[in-house]
Amino acid sequence: MKVAVFSTKSYDKDYLDKANKNKRHELVYFDSSLKEKTVRLAENFDAVCVFVNDSLTKEVIECIKSLNVKVIVLRCAGFNNVDIASACKNNIKVLRVPAYSPNAVAEHAVALILTLNRKTHKAYNRVREGNFNIERLTGFELSGKTVGVIGTGKIGSSFALIMRGFGCNVIAFDTYKNNDLINSGVRYCSLDELFKISDIISLHCPLTPETNRLINKPSLALTKKGVMIINTSRGKLIDTDAAIDALKEGQLGYLGIDVYEQEEKIFFKDLSEIIIPDEKISRLMSFPNVLVTAHQAYFTDNALNQIAKTTIQNLSDFENNTIKSQNQVCINVIKQ
Repeated sequence: MKVAVFSTKSYDKDYLDKANKNKRHELVYFDSSLKEKTVRLAENFDAVCVFVNDSLTKEVIECIKSLNVKVIVLRCAGFNNVDIASACKNNIKVLRVPAYSPNAVAEHAVALILTLNRKTHKAYNRVREGNFNIERLTGFELSGKTVGVIGTGKIGSSFALIMRGFGCNVIAFDTYKNNDLINSGVRYCSLDELFKISDIISLHCPLTPETNRLINKPSLALTKKGVMIINTSRGKLIDTDAAIDALKEGQLGYLGIDVYEQEEKIFFKDLSEIIIPDEKISRLMSFPNVLVTAHQAYFTDNALNQIAKTTIQNLSDFENNTIKSQNQVCINVIKQ
């Protein structure tokens, strides 16, 4: 198949070419993201391969349909950036990578917790400048703390087990309960109870109409004063304005995010020499108790290999009409 690969970085090309070593598919790489202004680049291609910051709106999908594109292949698990209803209506298959390395994302969530708590990023910067003072670097011990996990799919479950290993009391909320987690000592509870008693809350749920801005002014008002919130899932799970207000008031004590609701305008770009055109994230980064990473939770060698292999396999399976049901979004929307 001839495939237009959008939002390409050097590592995408390296891993996809490795997975496509038999050259079964013709991969053409574009630095540009797929959106209305760039959709004509998909002309004369059988498939488009996209990532989280590509915007496949109804208009984009109708356009690629007119260009005879037959399949959309995602290099990720989430699909909130794709108008699935429009794709199904236009008979365009949407394939994704339902699982690559849950541990990669779960471990990054833990890294955010430890860094925010023990302030290792600040200690590193101090020592680099010859400052060995440890004033204002006080942290807390994780053992005995209550950690709330929202979403216990593969990533959330991995995270919960890691936190159990730290000696934390882990509670969880999900519409589907994981019996293995229950047997390991995780207790499921209501969302309100989770907000009220958690010292740390970590988000591991997909973005849906029900979870959009799940962290908002009312839910933050329920939390313990000084709560830590971690988001390695989807940016729009958090109402940024409400988070900023809660940070200013001290209600939100720590915030660690690897995703951001307007990340498509800034993430994966080098903006070091310009003024960042986003006042909200600039405000967030001005807080000493906020840590932002640029959607790198998945970014491990193992995960990149798995993503590339599944992406190439999805293309081959589409060609052979042997699509795996768990990889096709239209017919099997499952938990992250």
